[in-house]
Amino acid sequence: MAEVVDLAKRLMAAPSVTPARGSVFDAFAEALTGIGFTVERFMDGTGDDIVENCLAVRRGPPGSRHFAFAGHLDVVPPGDGWASGAFEPEVRGGLLYGRGAVDMKGAIAAMMAAAGEIPQEAGTVSFIITGDEEGPALHGTRALIEHMASRGLQPDLCLVGEPTSVNRLGDMMKIGRRGSVNIWLSVEGSQGHVAYPHLAENPIPKLVAMLAELEALVLDEGTDWFQPSNLEITDLHVGNPAHNVIPARAEARISIRFNDLHSGASFSQKIGEIAARHGGIARPITSGEPFLTPPGAFSAMIAEAVLAETGIDPEPSTTGGTSDARFLRSVCPVIEFGLVNATMHKCDEAVAIDDLYTLSNIYRRIAIAALAQPGG
Repeated sequence: MAEVVDLAKRLMAAPSVTPARGSVFDAFAEALTGIGFTVERFMDGTGDDIVENCLAVRRGPPGSRHFAFAGHLDVVPPGDGWASGAFEPEVRGGLLYGRGAVDMKGAIAAMMAAAGEIPQEAGTVSFIITGDEEGPALHGTRALIEHMASRGLQPDLCLVGEPTSVNRLGDMMKIGRRGSVNIWLSVEGSQGHVAYPHLAENPIPKLVAMLAELEALVLDEGTDWFQPSNLEITDLHVGNPAHNVIPARAEARISIRFNDLHSGASFSQKIGEIAARHGGIARPITSGEPFLTPPGAFSAMIAEAVLAETGIDPEPSTTGGTSDARFLRSVCPVIEFGLVNATMHKCDEAVAIDDLYTLSNIYRRIAIAALAQPGG
């Protein structure tokens, strides 16, 4: 198996702005095929939203346990201001620079290097890899889950390689995530001249009152493992170019990140009722429900592997945004652990070379420990 830095460079050199397909999956599949994995690639979606997904499996002895690595090969757009090419990986000062270095081609390279050192007799190892995580996430991991089910594949445990570390590699793992719902709000009025307000109906005061009520809500005080839910106003739009016209419509958007005291449906209903009281309507889209993998055997395996390689005992956390773990939790227990996230989505995204080697060792330890557990 090629060394982890070479694997990371191969993946990073393939442009894969979401939705990803093509060359980056070529590099991924070629490396895994070389160490005995059966690689299945398939497309999902339509038009400009077509994405590529990949399920790679190396089966162990009959009845053995199944451990899955999961992640994404798509990246966010590079933006301007890079010191070197965003898709021309370069090592400078002990760091590997390039888009995807930490989120999350570097972690996938570490998984691949680790897989090459796991004996096949230890059990079944799989990779659940999508090209649709940084975008809408409509045609990625969910399609992979359906594909796995059609193949009769059921991992016992799954590790997602999101960049969870904060200050040093190993200081945090994610044992859960809050849910997310975005809600579009609108109030209809009646257009008219500002000098004749009695002949018009201004929707803006109604929308402002609605937003004031929403902003004043105290959603909860948090739970044992989750921070308090929060509601943020993320857009306000009227689009009225005339200074002497009362507009006919006013719109806003809110985003709620919520803990396990709530659901997307409960917030959709609550916000809908508030909007209706102010003469408006609400159109919600829930992108994920909260989930928790309670501390136990799986988190202990990860903690032991991290401690052995770094001397750090990782903090179990549920902070941060959403990830594809929100889908995978329906398949098996899932925990996220990966590189330091300080440069993700930034220009000059970079990973420490030493961290790539250390992470590969950590992933190898975790997988071998997971496959050795009884009950396969």
